[in-house]
Amino acid sequence: MLVYLADYLSQFHSGFNVFQYLTLRAILGVLTALLISFLVGPVMIRRLSIRQIGQQVRDDGPATHLSKAGTPTMGGALILVAIAIATLLWADLANRYVWVVLLVTLAFGTIGWVDDYRKLAYGNSKGLSAAAKYSWQSIAALATGLYLYFAAQSPAETELIVPFFKDVAIALGGWYILLVYLVVVGSSNAVNLTDGLDGLAILPTVLVAGALAIFVYAAGHVYIAKYLGIPYVREAGEVAVFCGSIVGAGLGFLWFNAYPAQVFMGDVGALALGAALGVVAVLARQELVFFLMAGVFVMETVSVILQVASFKLTGRRIFRMAPLHHHFELKGWPEPRVIVRFWIVTVILVLFGLATLKIR
Repeated sequence: MLVYLADYLSQFHSGFNVFQYLTLRAILGVLTALLISFLVGPVMIRRLSIRQIGQQVRDDGPATHLSKAGTPTMGGALILVAIAIATLLWADLANRYVWVVLLVTLAFGTIGWVDDYRKLAYGNSKGLSAAAKYSWQSIAALATGLYLYFAAQSPAETELIVPFFKDVAIALGGWYILLVYLVVVGSSNAVNLTDGLDGLAILPTVLVAGALAIFVYAAGHVYIAKYLGIPYVREAGEVAVFCGSIVGAGLGFLWFNAYPAQVFMGDVGALALGAALGVVAVLARQELVFFLMAGVFVMETVSVILQVASFKLTGRRIFRMAPLHHHFELKGWPEPRVIVRFWIVTVILVLFGLATLKIR
């Protein structure tokens, strides 16, 4: 929105041309979302507390979590508001990819909001049924895949890029739609599973979003893409502003969500942020690298799958409790130790992911 204002004012003063630089607008997106989070956060937490919109804790979880019952939840709405406003202010709204990432994020956020509302309305931690949740997620993800497939302007936009190799790209054809579905839905639920400890999910989200901002910026710049040997995706660079907004909103939320948390994200935030990361990875054509950088989310998801499969097949559990962070809690690790170590693992994995830009 402000891009157009700056463009108009540039005819009166050339200094306004600085706002045409994508890198500056991405930074302003970070700062704007961060400021909104700081300003709106205390008000939202206070109102959630007054209305007694508190967390419902699983009775089969670690005993240390029982004290978290009643902590305000649905704080992810703050993240979505900050992301949406910052993106609308600083991104080029004529860019189709900006609208794709925004609509996907808000669609999954809506699903999460309904899930959270049902948990609060019925006073339990179940929320939407798994079938209903996955059905709506599937509709949103398939609609995204169909749009991106039929709106693709070059073969590179629907190819699977293999990291470490400059010339290895697998033409997917219609299978690209399935890839989009798996990445977006899988990422959404993976972040949701990880969101079980104070600040555990939000900082890895921030770190991965920051890395994806670099990938999507490079993919959208014809000369940088050529130099790095990655596919050029026209218009993709503008999504860096959206990624910056995630970084700012996430850091602002972490201010209130850090241990001991004043507010929880809820499904409204976790499902939306996971989907947002997934769709940006798709636009950057870096699904496999995203799988690496989001390794903490992947490990959490795999731990649940293995736990369920093992119990059904053998009657035994592999972990003391799933997702994985609960396993370490039950081993005696204090909650802050689990959180910080998972953060450290994410930093390492994100650095490995960024290294793939040059190791080709």
